[in-house]
Amino acid sequence: MFVGILGPLVVTDGGAAVPVGGARLRALVARLALEPGRTVTGDALVRAVWPDGGPGDPAHALQALVSRLRRSLPDGRVRSEPGGYLLDVAPDAVDAHRFERLAREGARALRGGDGGRAATLLGEALGLWRGDPLADAGDAPFAAAEAVRLRELRLAATEDRIAAELAAGAGPGALAAELEGLAARHPLRERVRALLVRALHRDGRPAEALAVYEEFRRVLADELGADPGDEAHAAYLDVLRVPRARPRGNLRAPATGFVGREDECAWIARRLWDGRLVTLVGPGGAGKTRLATTV
Repeated sequence: MFVGILGPLVVTDGGAAVPVGGARLRALVARLALEPGRTVTGDALVRAVWPDGGPGDPAHALQALVSRLRRSLPDGRVRSEPGGYLLDVAPDAVDAHRFERLAREGARALRGGDGGRAATLLGEALGLWRGDPLADAGDAPFAAAEAVRLRELRLAATEDRIAAELAAGAGPGALAAELEGLAARHPLRERVRALLVRALHRDGRPAEALAVYEEFRRVLADELGADPGDEAHAAYLDVLRVPRARPRGNLRAPATGFVGREDECAWIARRLWDGRLVTLVGPGGAGKTRLATTV
């Protein structure tokens, strides 16, 4: 038997759908599925099924509800245990638990430098999602808290999957477009911005990468009075440090690396984002040409 809670409740047995009717029955299955193979106390199940207050005899009402559930599910899947009830399935038979396992394995592969395997595992994990988690549990407190946790894990797995695909050499343009959408939905999420800077840089768009960092720095300053952390700053510095190809024409190749003037680079990148032409003015020898060729 397989139970899906990463979206509307789905129960299958041998590939065939198992209908579970009624909001309370579906909430009961969802609560049991959060702890497959483990006893869930009667009190916890009562709070899950009747979050606004149970019936006069909650133990008897729960027993009656479990009897109905047993008639819906395959034999032996719901067991009575001292103090509560147990859904007798393996953790991998619940999509949320399978998702977490695959996401952990994918993150481990990413840290180990195997981007291809990490991308495969994380893609499989994210493919289990069908909609809002625990959608059939209503506003029950257990569902609200667990849904927040699962959504955070999903976002972290998405970041890991994008990082793995970048490491494996996937097309950075499509990943940059996906990251732009994530940045719009999570404007304070640093890792999303850092990955976006790296994807744009990998796609040959360093000016846009610098502009993304500068915009993130402005948002953090305005909203939190803070600066970007180490991950975003490292991505920004990587853009500045990559040596440019020898320019065409009569400009000499620089004899040294470019150090400093980060604020000026970010300012120019932001202006290039807004328009195609930026003119640098200043006295001779101030470094206008070197600054322009660097950006």
